Amino acid sequence: MPQAQTYWTTLTAPLIRQNPVTLQILGICSALAVTTSLATALTMSVSLTAVLTLAAGLVSMIRRHIPDAIRLIVQIVIVASLVIVIDQILQAYFAEISRALSVYVGLITTNCLVLGRTETYARHHPPLPAMVDAFGNGLGYSLILIVIGGLRELFGKGQLFGAQVLPLAETGGWFTPLSLMLLAPSAFFLLGLLVWAVRGLHPEQVEQPEHTPPLQKVPAE
Repeated sequence: MPQAQTYWTTLTAPLIRQNPVTLQILGICSALAVTTSLATALTMSVSLTAVLTLAAGLVSMIRRHIPDAIRLIVQIVIVASLVIVIDQILQAYFAEISRALSVYVGLITTNCLVLGRTETYARHHPPLPAMVDAFGNGLGYSLILIVIGGLRELFGKGQLFGAQVLPLAETGGWFTPLSLMLLAPSAFFLLGLLVWAVRGLHPEQVEQPEHTPPLQKVPAE
């Protein structure tokens, strides 16, 4: 039972309290680039979570046989191989989404979140805990992408998964799409608001100031 509780904590902690995007600011390049629609955000989320979980398991299984001098090269090779498989599956069965994601699937190989979890956790833990940790971090990453992707598509097009949700003014409805939501700056604004909201709920996530200004002496009157 205590071990099951530990696994549950490891799985759920990255969702909010230790979310890799809002707390550690990892993987934000893809979080900003592929969230113009909910479909691409969801596909990227599933792809990264699958790669991260499998890579963590593989790295953990061979962790005792990887020389320290080449550990990063081995990890990158494992991640890159998994990314190639995922990319080929997307091209074969989800060609339209694959074209929309463009090069960003390939960039999973160098995603800070993937390499960060394999280097800091999977290398030092058995396969099952490593995969639970990786899956939890993948879910935390996915949560942010899905929230941002859903908001951008909803307010930018009035759609979700390509289906019209809000009636457009040009067809007799009341909603006028906000074209700004489909541009890159909107992703920055939404991500910033999410970071602010999460750190407002959990003040312990706010970093301490690196420099404290000296006290100013009040001149005597």
